[in-house]
Amino acid sequence: MPDDQATAEPPAIRPDSAFVLLVETKSGESVSRCYQCRKCTNGCPAAFAMDLKPNQVMRAVQLGLKEEVLRSKTIWVCASCQACTTRCPNDIDIAHVMDTLRQLSRRAGVAAESKVVKFHEAFLDSVRRHGRVFELGMVGRYKMAVFEPFADTKIAWDMLKRGKLKFLPKGIKGKREVREMFREREDKQEKE
Repeated sequence: MPDDQATAEPPAIRPDSAFVLLVETKSGESVSRCYQCRKCTNGCPAAFAMDLKPNQVMRAVQLGLKEEVLRSKTIWVCASCQACTTRCPNDIDIAHVMDTLRQLSRRAGVAAESKVVKFHEAFLDSVRRHGRVFELGMVGRYKMAVFEPFADTKIAWDMLKRGKLKFLPKGIKGKREVREMFREREDKQEKE
């Protein structure tokens, strides 16, 4: 192997301003203001399960590491509990940035956590159909989507016996308005 290849430096990371601008525009948050104090990571109850810590996600967005961020498990593990947002000295709504990144990841078709994505889809579909979550229907749809139709049946049976799960969805007022919100959002996404 020639000496010039053995001593070659790795390529420099160049910020992709288009990615940080996209995230800032979609989220309405100024990710560029993050100065890596790590308060978000120190307060995050789910940090132990993340491949990139919240502050690392923010830095990766600043650097334009689009693939690394959108393929990260972190954006799907985030519980949106707002602990990071509350602790941020720059008032960046980091939980909202994570939500924006999940949307971008789904749209790009590169989501790392397929089961979480399927749960997310089942949850939103339940809200779209019923105006609120119909737990039995949502879990049934999720279990079929991940090919585990009989997993957790004992727990489900126990919950049914105790009245914690209902066989039929509960009606709510404003179901039409909820559907309209989803329709408006879908129309907006198609235009983007």
